[in-house]
Amino acid sequence: MLPSTEPVPAVALVDVTEPVLERLLSVALHDADAEEVTPPLGTAEGWNTERISWFRDYHHAAAAGLDGPARQKTWAITADGELAGSIRLLRVPSDRPGTAVPGGGALETGLWLGRSFRGRGIGREALRLVKAEAAGAGADLLVAETTTGNGAAQALLRSVGAELATDGHRVGARLKLC
Repeated sequence: MLPSTEPVPAVALVDVTEPVLERLLSVALHDADAEEVTPPLGTAEGWNTERISWFRDYHHAAAAGLDGPARQKTWAITADGELAGSIRLLRVPSDRPGTAVPGGGALETGLWLGRSFRGRGIGREALRLVKAEAAGAGADLLVAETTTGNGAAQALLRSVGAELATDGHRVGARLKLC
């Protein structure tokens, strides 16, 4: 898909409250493949009961924030006020290979967008906003992971200055925040 020449919509990160969660789930169900949003769960392909339950549980657990039991925070991404997808930050254990940084810590990010929102600069703007959240939380490093087949995610990560390294079918990204 070629990048759009239209202006980038106004992008914001919104806390995932219960009403936002149900609208976000609707976007996921109707505008994203389950494999793009959740881990493989259940015996049925695509969106199944187990994946829908996981989606709700995941966002409920993340509502407590980076210092809560799940050690992560999720936000809904809006584009011109319309829900477009989700982005997260997760505290990375200090002993995780490749994430040690002097004086600070590392946070991991990941995002998904509905198909109708891709290729418009929304992901890049959401990543810029979550970088600011990570720096505000005291992180020195932002990391992400994708697959070798996800060229769009790799291009997005490179566009914000991340260094990429391939290990088998996985691509790790590192972005220094200071």
